[in-house]
Amino acid sequence: MQPSSKDVFHAYDIRGLSPEELDETFAERLGQAIVRQFAPRRVLVGRDMRLTSAGLEAALIEAFVAAGVDVVSIGLCSTPLFNVTVGLSNGGVDMGVMVTASHNPGKYNGFKLVRGDASPIGQGSGMEELAETFFKDYVLAEPQKRGTVFEDKEALSRYVDHILKLAALPAAMPEIKIAVDAGNGMEGVVLPELLWRLPWLKVVPMYFEPDGTFPNHEANPIKTETLNDLRTRVLSEKCDFGMAFDGDADRVGFIDDSGSPVAGDVGTALLAQEVLKNAPGGLVLYDVRSSWTVSEAIVEAGGRPKMCRVGHAFIKKQMRLEGAVFAGEISMHYYFHSLRFVESGELALLYILRRLAREGVSLRDACRPLLRYAHSGEINFEVGDKEAVLARLRESYAPVATKIIEIDGIRLEFKNAEDPKRDWWFNVRASNTEPLLRLNVESRSEEFTRQKVAELSEIIRL
Repeated sequence: MQPSSKDVFHAYDIRGLSPEELDETFAERLGQAIVRQFAPRRVLVGRDMRLTSAGLEAALIEAFVAAGVDVVSIGLCSTPLFNVTVGLSNGGVDMGVMVTASHNPGKYNGFKLVRGDASPIGQGSGMEELAETFFKDYVLAEPQKRGTVFEDKEALSRYVDHILKLAALPAAMPEIKIAVDAGNGMEGVVLPELLWRLPWLKVVPMYFEPDGTFPNHEANPIKTETLNDLRTRVLSEKCDFGMAFDGDADRVGFIDDSGSPVAGDVGTALLAQEVLKNAPGGLVLYDVRSSWTVSEAIVEAGGRPKMCRVGHAFIKKQMRLEGAVFAGEISMHYYFHSLRFVESGELALLYILRRLAREGVSLRDACRPLLRYAHSGEINFEVGDKEAVLARLRESYAPVATKIIEIDGIRLEFKNAEDPKRDWWFNVRASNTEPLLRLNVESRSEEFTRQKVAELSEIIRL
């Protein structure tokens, strides 16, 4: 079925219910629109394990081949593996398309598109034009010959070789035991290739069997309830820490040996400090929802912090433009300049292992100095008129704010010279992927943060 509107074309990707909105006819039409809009000669294609992914991938490949475009197929892959394989082709492919709906539930599917340098095609970088082309009436010119399909069976080993080289782990590493929840997603395919090369890393594997029905839990580590099984295993197996991935393995969440989750912005601060060891003075981007801790930790490590808007397509573009060495989101995406500006949970793991081994500390100990403020976490609201809500908040709070940031929704900061304990900030922004407003609040105390969440929630729900 072909959707009747452009609602499936989002800021970061193409995503919708499958097969209701995205079926093989849609995939074929998308392939034709890509050929017409971008005129690639060679495209790399991969997919995740969702129930409709294989069919969508096959239809997409056939559309390319029928139009005379050559295809490099890597089959089942994670988003980081896909992105890095495109980037490492060094011009060998003109673009890449991955069939995936990332962390969304199993009833969804979608497509992520990148150019030949692995830079995303999203809002402001080609997605709007692709949507326009998709819904036009046209006939592609008949090619002189059909394209070919090459199956690249070495992509995974090349990816692992590359991240191990970047991490530059010391020859002697202490034995470390971790639990890993792959969430029945693509990390179950990728991680075993890394583990056999790290004999000192003992792993308790969980849900490594790819299954698009997600039989054990939703694969979305930002939702703390999805970490319950991991927490149980970390405690029962006496692991040093645990980690959980989303469906396409581009998000990774950590929990310490006590079972406490490591917030995404704390992870950003922790990793930024490690990256800056090899890039002194480097620019680090962090998203507008992040704790004050992040900018403080970056400065303390000799880096230059800069706030940015939410979303992988926007962040990767800004990283390239400004030469950032690292970027992190509260949603647990971690991006590396050394990895062609793409995210990688595996490289994040290697950097954390390197830091813990060098400092001789636990993950809990490494995070403790970064737990400086009381952050609410992200709170979602379904509202009818998002702009009206944002206008009400501006009217109520902007006149007394000490800093107004509008790079993504509104972030208002309030400093109290007479009583610093009452310093606080909030950010409200519209989701790019769901019909929601998202609220984040932070202050110096749990009680004050709760008060402000209640106060803001009342205004949002008016």
